[in-house]
Amino acid sequence: MDNYLNKDTLKSFVLVTLGCFLFSYIINAIVIANHFGEGGITGVSLLGYYTLQIDPALSNLILNGFLLSIGYRYLEKKTMIYTIVAVFELPLFIKLTQEWPVFVPENLVVAGVAAGVLVGVALGLVILGKGTTAGTDIIAMMMHKYLGWSVSSSLLMIDFIIVTPLAFVIGFEKAVLTLIMLFVASKVINFILEGFNPRKAIMIISDKYNEIGQRIQTDLDRGITVLDGHGFYSKEKRQVLYVVVSRQQLMPVQRIVHEYDSEAFVIITDVNQVIGEGFTFYLDDNGNKLHH
Repeated sequence: MDNYLNKDTLKSFVLVTLGCFLFSYIINAIVIANHFGEGGITGVSLLGYYTLQIDPALSNLILNGFLLSIGYRYLEKKTMIYTIVAVFELPLFIKLTQEWPVFVPENLVVAGVAAGVLVGVALGLVILGKGTTAGTDIIAMMMHKYLGWSVSSSLLMIDFIIVTPLAFVIGFEKAVLTLIMLFVASKVINFILEGFNPRKAIMIISDKYNEIGQRIQTDLDRGITVLDGHGFYSKEKRQVLYVVVSRQQLMPVQRIVHEYDSEAFVIITDVNQVIGEGFTFYLDDNGNKLHH
């Protein structure tokens, strides 16, 4: 019992509760107020509300409860606990915030983007708290197990299936805004979960690797790794520079490379999170900094 009653548990409970509250309020204050749709079980609840005037709080509880009962074995034990919390908190908060102030701007695009950002933050908090909002997450996990589809692809397909009939109820324009909202929300969730320090990884293949590496290290104070490689066809040995920089340092690196070797082969890729000296610190399971 003591394993569950600790600081980490309290933190997860607060994050899940805060996320559920924010999500519920946004559904009432922006999504329903502007007659938008949504993905997942909430989208199905809104379809019932718009067509049959079924209370979304009630339909959300029934649908999520049903899916949780048949899909509980697809969730980890700890995730299961916080998911149960979310399943009961969501309809409760949806009911409590139904009469709260709403946001209906003259430009519906503003409402759609605002809803996407806030829904992304809300769901990101729930996931950071090691929970889920049940619903289509469970269906996606079942599709992954039995059909071999990725969870993200399954969720996208499910949302598309839900938004399609909603389009006939809310209209094409608001259906498009709903898709924009879902897209923005997914990007915000990824931003929250994958880190707040996006970086660029650069691989440089050049005969002038020594001069380029020395200049990058001197001017930008960035650590560089030298990888040994060789051409597949020519069999010639080549040294490859690998360096991770901030977005602001990307252009200076490109200028340095061009200065020494205008024909250098350069590969630039996005890096969502970098852990280590010079960027961030290693964290344990509870989010505490580890000392070396």
